[in-house]
Amino acid sequence: MLNPDIVYLTEDPSHDGIIQLINQEAFGPGRFTRAAERVREQGPHDRRLSFVASENGAIVGSVRLTPVLAGGVKAHLLGPLAVRPTHKNRGIGRALVAISVGRALDQGSEGVILVGDPPYYQPLGFELVAIGTLAFPGPVDPSRILIAGCSPTARAKLAGTIGWRT
Repeated sequence: MLNPDIVYLTEDPSHDGIIQLINQEAFGPGRFTRAAERVREQGPHDRRLSFVASENGAIVGSVRLTPVLAGGVKAHLLGPLAVRPTHKNRGIGRALVAISVGRALDQGSEGVILVGDPPYYQPLGFELVAIGTLAFPGPVDPSRILIAGCSPTARAKLAGTIGWRT
């Protein structure tokens, strides 16, 4: 159940500063060395599919989706997903994931991919991608590559390099 004190909004440029701070709190400077970050550096995320969580006007969490081509699949890369330490374990991250994935699939995305913890994301509808299926521009633990909303037809095209797309 969604917390009635939390409002979910489509991200806009005025949120950039606080999103940067939230991501710094959650991941520290090591976030810039991750393989998924190499993909995000290739082009901008899609603000129409990226969301923030607000409580009493203060932004307390965010999720971004970046358009990618994953082999032959026109998909989106989820991340970063971060919630302020003071607001963790309240369902905000899960709600942000559900909202962003739902919107992406409604807008025609063939799937939403991420590198993350299977125990957290599998209950949210994500499945493991077969090891060796996708190559990231940098090292990544293949047992942490997951996808949601991918049809059997799209899954057949899910092989190769993942990179930013227009």
